[in-house]
Amino acid sequence: MAAPRDQLGVLEAQGSSGRQGSWGVKVAFPSDPAAPAPLCPHGPTLLFVKVIQGKEETRRFYACSACRDRKECNFFQWEDEKLSEARLAAREAHNRRCLPPVSRVQCVDRYLKFIELPLTQRKFCQRCQQLLLPGDWEKHREHEVLGDISVSQLKRPSQLLYPLENKKTNAQYLFADRSCQFLVDLLSTLGFRRVLCVGTPRLHELIRLTASGDKKSNIKSLLLDIDFRYSQFYLEDSFCHYNMFNHHFFDGKAALEVCRAFLQEDKGEGVIMVTDPPFGGLVEPLAVTFKKLIAMWKEGQSQDDKELPIFWIFPYFFESRICQFFPSFAMLDYQVDYDNHALYKHGKTGRKQSPVRIFTNIPPSKIILPTEEGYRFCPLCQRYVSTENQHCEHCNSCSSKDGRKWNHCFLCKKCVKPSWIHCSTCNHCTVPDHSCEGPKDGCFICGELGHKRSNCPNIPASRRANKAVRKQKQRKSNKMKMETTKGQSMNHTSVTTRKKRRERTHQYLCS
Repeated sequence: MAAPRDQLGVLEAQGSSGRQGSWGVKVAFPSDPAAPAPLCPHGPTLLFVKVIQGKEETRRFYACSACRDRKECNFFQWEDEKLSEARLAAREAHNRRCLPPVSRVQCVDRYLKFIELPLTQRKFCQRCQQLLLPGDWEKHREHEVLGDISVSQLKRPSQLLYPLENKKTNAQYLFADRSCQFLVDLLSTLGFRRVLCVGTPRLHELIRLTASGDKKSNIKSLLLDIDFRYSQFYLEDSFCHYNMFNHHFFDGKAALEVCRAFLQEDKGEGVIMVTDPPFGGLVEPLAVTFKKLIAMWKEGQSQDDKELPIFWIFPYFFESRICQFFPSFAMLDYQVDYDNHALYKHGKTGRKQSPVRIFTNIPPSKIILPTEEGYRFCPLCQRYVSTENQHCEHCNSCSSKDGRKWNHCFLCKKCVKPSWIHCSTCNHCTVPDHSCEGPKDGCFICGELGHKRSNCPNIPASRRANKAVRKQKQRKSNKMKMETTKGQSMNHTSVTTRKKRRERTHQYLCS
């Protein structure tokens, strides 16, 4: 689920380079750990604290764990704030209104009825992103509807559903087939029989497809994902509606027990967790969640010294943050790429290569990377590395992180990126056009602390207005493209044009 970094992610990136950020937001610990956190539509909220000029503000606040855009979830509450009964009741009512339109049990019941329908009656509403039973047809007759939904299409829901690409909320970027097939083959080679897929819907699909088409493959998979739409394609033992930022199972204890049983099956042997979190999320709450899943797995273990095998897929510049919470993790050189991401594609070179890597507690010497894609085995490091990642005799390792050949700096006593130079003023290597005074605090334009760049008074009002208009047009364009909201206006397109577009889409997908 790759995504560009947002404001919360910037703080992580600064921490990954060894420097403490001067501005940002970080997760805090409640004064009373036993007190439950307030709830938003995405489950228990997290406690945050603002950091300005390297110092924490005194007043802390609760906000949504999953959404870093207030337009997606506007929950906000000061830690010491006392709410009236009326406000608490209003919040509970709002949370209920945000619940999915159908329950998990109803989704399973609808799915079982749907697969029994003849092919000509299997329909999918593109606007509402919903499988339709005959009783639903009338309500969706003005929508764009796909017909003749085959069994193979039902097994690949990520190709039916529109990806949710809000980088501050869902960041639903999906593995390319190349990376997905590599992961499935690797998991099989390593001998795993069960895979807990946390936020990796396309990997979950391919594992199940491989198991159904190959009698020799006995790998099972359980998907934990925050996207409720997947619940209409899977039974209870294959999917759990889940928030990885707060370890929240939306369907309560029943879903929790499904996950527990999956992890503890065969006394916990033969299971691995593969996770691909949104890159805009903070590492710390993810690490807390993953440790809770590890603890759940260990409940069925007799040996305390064993570790749950994990593949954590994340950008290489978060290496120090991840290893801070999981010291046994190592980063592989394999570059993960995504289908619906403009930058993270296979075959690019130089700085355009995908920065996404696999962090794991499995010894790298056991993991074979594909030589046909340019990976080679380093006998000195005893692991596979990218072709340009040359072994440095001074560092005694293949030290490159981004796939390019790095240069050794004898003053810094480490290898650095080829474009960096050593600055005698800063006393470390950095980009040539850097500021020796360090990053500006506050506004990136004028340096003032009272506002952000978008509201800087030094920007002409006309320019800000034009930018706001462009953003508004972009939002409208995205809404028309996604068409996921019921009752969305379609006055911009004539009935005739809609009909032709529907027929073309139907013919293309059914050909």
